[in-house]
Amino acid sequence: MAEKTKRSITIAAPADRVMAVIADFDEYPTWVAAAKSVEVLDTFPDGRAERVRFVLDAGIVKDTYVLCYVWSSDGRSVSWELESGEIQKAQSGTYALFDSPDGGTTVAYELTVDLTIPMIGLFKRKAEKVITDTALKELKKQVEG
Repeated sequence: MAEKTKRSITIAAPADRVMAVIADFDEYPTWVAAAKSVEVLDTFPDGRAERVRFVLDAGIVKDTYVLCYVWSSDGRSVSWELESGEIQKAQSGTYALFDSPDGGTTVAYELTVDLTIPMIGLFKRKAEKVITDTALKELKKQVEG
């Protein structure tokens, strides 16, 4: 698969609180600007989301897609793969949480997106960087707010 875009941010909160916000898909439309609706389709026995449908409207980019999630047993990471999408033909990503020396949590975000429309690699990587930067800033604001 293509090279992943990797970004990180430090959040002034413990990892369990950060992961609780990441896992609470029902709340995404209240704090993720581009998420118009988010619906958990299936859950694992522990209650965590397994399949989630997103309706995204980020200006010129609009898509409805389903992601399949895998949660680590230690509660420190979650990864996902695209099951279906309208303009995406692939998406894979991971949030990994690490304790930071100041008592907060460093969130590492990796993302690769492949669209059904042709896009020059440089522009695709720039778009991925904007997506990851925005997602991390919104997550930080929600957790710390």
